[in-house]
Amino acid sequence: MATLLYRIGRFSYRSRRLVGAVWLAVIALAGVAAATLSSPTADSFAIPGTESQEAFDLLQERFPGSSPDGAAARLVFAAPDGGTVTDPAHQQAIADAVAQIDAGPQVAEIVDPFAAGLVSEDGRVALAEVTYVVDFFSLEAQTRETLDDAVETARDSGLRVELAGTAAEPEPELGSELLGIAVAALVLVITFGSLLAAGMPLLTGVIGVGVGVALVTAATAFVDLSTITPILATMLGLAVGIDYALFIASRYRHELATGLPGDEAAGRAIGTAGTAVVFAGLTVVIALAGLSVVGIPMLTEMGLAAAVTVAIAVVIALTLLPALFGFAGRRMLSRLPGLRSRAGDPEDDDVPRASRRWAGLITRHPVVALTASVAGLAVLALPVLDARFGLPDEGTYPAGTTQRQAYDLTVEGFGPGFNGPLLVIVDGEGAEAAAADVAAGLQDLDGVAMVTPPEPDEAGRTAVITVVPASGPSSPETERLVETIRAELAGPNAPAGSTVLVTGLTALYIDFSERMSQALLPYLLVVVGLSFVLLMLAFRSLVVPVKATLGFLLTMAATFGAMVAAFQWGWLTGLGVDEVGMINSMLPIIVVGIVFGLAMDYEVFLVTRMREAYVHGEPAVGAVTTGFGHGARVVSAAAIIMISVFGGFVLNEAADIRQLGFALAVAIAVDAFVVRMTIVPAVLALVGDRAWWLPGWLDRLLPNVDIEGARLTGALEDQNRQRVAVSPSEP
Repeated sequence: MATLLYRIGRFSYRSRRLVGAVWLAVIALAGVAAATLSSPTADSFAIPGTESQEAFDLLQERFPGSSPDGAAARLVFAAPDGGTVTDPAHQQAIADAVAQIDAGPQVAEIVDPFAAGLVSEDGRVALAEVTYVVDFFSLEAQTRETLDDAVETARDSGLRVELAGTAAEPEPELGSELLGIAVAALVLVITFGSLLAAGMPLLTGVIGVGVGVALVTAATAFVDLSTITPILATMLGLAVGIDYALFIASRYRHELATGLPGDEAAGRAIGTAGTAVVFAGLTVVIALAGLSVVGIPMLTEMGLAAAVTVAIAVVIALTLLPALFGFAGRRMLSRLPGLRSRAGDPEDDDVPRASRRWAGLITRHPVVALTASVAGLAVLALPVLDARFGLPDEGTYPAGTTQRQAYDLTVEGFGPGFNGPLLVIVDGEGAEAAAADVAAGLQDLDGVAMVTPPEPDEAGRTAVITVVPASGPSSPETERLVETIRAELAGPNAPAGSTVLVTGLTALYIDFSERMSQALLPYLLVVVGLSFVLLMLAFRSLVVPVKATLGFLLTMAATFGAMVAAFQWGWLTGLGVDEVGMINSMLPIIVVGIVFGLAMDYEVFLVTRMREAYVHGEPAVGAVTTGFGHGARVVSAAAIIMISVFGGFVLNEAADIRQLGFALAVAIAVDAFVVRMTIVPAVLALVGDRAWWLPGWLDRLLPNVDIEGARLTGALEDQNRQRVAVSPSEP
């Protein structure tokens, strides 16, 4: 592989105009495809094979217009102190607001609070429920304006009005990631000491994200993609695109500084660092594509879209980057005068660096370093014992948002269960009579605040019962209530000839969390197993893959410990990280997939240089120090870049994006600086030569992919010796 990539690097350098033209054409085609084929994203929350999804599908069939994908809004009216919503002026203002919305576009139904009895016992709070015939992303501007105008109409009378529901959500936007890019640019300038050298990883990273997200956008014409899909693709594409280019550019500058011509330096950089990039990219792609084993369409599309973006980043790093080297020439070695003394060549062995001193300290005291690191991560991981996973509701929004205000007013006027009612579906012959029996049974259950009379469909085959729990939608008590209904009133205990199903967004979220927890172990086995084989192929070792996997588990424990402390316990609330009270149940499997791939990136980049030194004859412990000295500074810069990019998403308004950005930033910090740069050299120093041992039968069975480029280096040295031997006899 190293030889093939060497040829690709030389070709791209020498044929830079052709390669550049091809990539310009790709960028243009991707942009045209995105502009002409894009469709709105669709956040349908389908979970095939679950009871709640089966019930939702039945509702959509028997009660047209009740699709869970339709946008909805809840207007919460609260009278000022000393007044009630039934005061004539306030009641008229509410009636006017309801009529205004009802006359607007795309409205399926609006429930008048006075006609439906949605007024609190003390008369201070009233609820108006609005459903739309389209989903959130298909709402027209006029529809949103009508909703906002109705709110202002009611407020003009002195009422307090808050909005909840999907129709009240702001459209998700990118923008906070720009802060991460700015930090990445600063790190690159300090690392290389050159604006030109720093600009290339940024340029290729942005191009990779642009092409990847454009293709994802174009794909919306053929498949339904969620809102978070392009955001995740952007997050990962930026991080790995910049990092991969950083590793190759650093190696290219090193080769160029030795006096090699540009094409030869580019070939060697792609043949060595590029090989590591290919294997690192493969681990990320495997981890992301592995999300499909969960069986949830939304996760599958997210993983595949992000995997495509990462694959594009790898191809750009192997082809476009060496072409850019050709355009820059030896100016890649130029440095800014103010940074000359601090930003020496990251690969220069003659410059004393803290990384070599750190590696020397660890290899001299490996037991102390290993024990201290593991103990520290164990302490950081302790809060994970209190972890609570679920899908946050509007009660977890920041206190100043209208959604949180609407949630709190609903709790104040009607109880927490009104924010997440359950729907019990009774289907079969004689559904009306069976539904009456089920409704009576529901009223006898603990934890039920209210049960509405059954509502049958036109054919009388299906009836819907609304159940208001006494607890909030994300509380453990509501989860137990759903389990109780399914155990005591459904299945074999359902009325004869009838099927009883529990659904509603609350039940759907509960089923989703259960599916995620069930899928985590199979996912880990698939991803870790495939990546273990990949690492064994790359390093021809058993110790390295085992160590890499165990280190990753430590990283994940510490990451979710920090998540619990920040988002459940609220330890960082004063620093802008809002307390949510739970961890999004999607995060474990998504973060595991992403972080495993990225953790293996650092494992590959750092350990490759150690194995390269070992293969070229250095003793085992000396190879650890040498390899660490070669790669640590660049790995540190890469980690800081990733932390910055991911950390920028903590500023996003969406709670799930904030949690994801925080988790990824913490995980990269822990994995890069504690696991890979402390535990890894300590373990390798302890095991010595055994780190690179592979059973003979397995060694013969596995192909030698030569990730460290030993055969490539040997072949190039032979060619140089032949040239030297032939040159004196030439005329």
